[in-house]
Amino acid sequence: MSEIIQKAETFVTDILTNELDPKFLYHNLRHTQRVVSSTKELIENHKLSNKDIEHLTLAAWFHDTGYTKGTENHEEASCKIAKGFFKDEDYDEDEIKDVCDIIMATKRYYDPENLKEKIIRDADASHFGQKSYWETTDFLKEELEKLGIKKYSQKEWRDANIKMFRNEHRFYTEYAQENWGSGKAKNLKQLIKDKKAEKKIAKKEALKAKYKSESPDRGIQTLFRVTLKNHITLSDIADTKANILLSVNAIIISLALSNLIPKLDNPSNYYLLYPTLIFIIFSVVSMILAVMATRPNVTRGRFTKEDVKAKKVNLLFFGNFHKMSLAEYEWAIEELVKDKDYIYSSLTKDLYFLGLVLDRKYKLLRWTYTIFMIGMIVSVVAFGIAFKYFGPERMLSVMI
Repeated sequence: MSEIIQKAETFVTDILTNELDPKFLYHNLRHTQRVVSSTKELIENHKLSNKDIEHLTLAAWFHDTGYTKGTENHEEASCKIAKGFFKDEDYDEDEIKDVCDIIMATKRYYDPENLKEKIIRDADASHFGQKSYWETTDFLKEELEKLGIKKYSQKEWRDANIKMFRNEHRFYTEYAQENWGSGKAKNLKQLIKDKKAEKKIAKKEALKAKYKSESPDRGIQTLFRVTLKNHITLSDIADTKANILLSVNAIIISLALSNLIPKLDNPSNYYLLYPTLIFIIFSVVSMILAVMATRPNVTRGRFTKEDVKAKKVNLLFFGNFHKMSLAEYEWAIEELVKDKDYIYSSLTKDLYFLGLVLDRKYKLLRWTYTIFMIGMIVSVVAFGIAFKYFGPERMLSVMI
């Protein structure tokens, strides 16, 4: 490596490290080092004079130093920085011009005219054919956004890269075409694959959205499912409450029959007769109401074809078909599933009549608990009065 190249490397490394805006995530020292490395790789595979090798290497080091002055006309700024450095080093004017010409060849739409320009352009875009492309392209996207140049969506950025690969970029040297072309083709293939995958996902999401917007079926099904489930849960709760009262009253009556009533044979216990009767009567009434609350209502269980065709019968409730044959019921269900409105009508009827059953259950349960509560209060009061005014002592005095 010549002395001028060593000095250039030190100079460029210093200004890109200390003067470059940190927002440059792509056009930084790392990118410059990659371009220098790719330039050397291309140089090794081409017959060039020592001066051409030196000029190419110097151009590779200086080609993006202009970004320290901004993004506009950075190639011209790079040349200006390079000229300042070379003049301090007493570099030949013709050689300075040659280096600057190579730097200017890195402009985006420039068409190279000689081998040196082809080499620098291929080196500058060598990442297109390398695995590092995916990392560098993300850095470039973020850099453009941070600098306020343009903000791309992932789809827009992918499309821009595909356009670049297909229409704008090409490798000029034979070596780059043979060694980096396959990598570029592979990267392009992956970009297209990602785009197709994104299109499939977008199409699927669009169909889902369209289905949801055009057909409220799922929402309706959820409505019926949740509401019916809630009604059935409420029915189970009502049955549980009724069973609790049945169990409690059964225990009360059993205790009364086994322990209290036999003692009424004794004349000294006559004062307990009326309180006991009140106690048992209220318990029996509570039990009767609890049974009524849980007592099922059985319907006739038959329907006609005319009922099905007129959509009068609810085929979802067993009470309407339990006496029909399997063949008749299968026919009716086939008719039902043909008509979406009939299905919703049947679900609505099922929900409505289940609501009526719940209304009856909860009204009876309310009366049951009210009567049970009143019975407990009246019985306790009756026993209290009996003990106070007609207790054992008074009964004995009356008998004496």
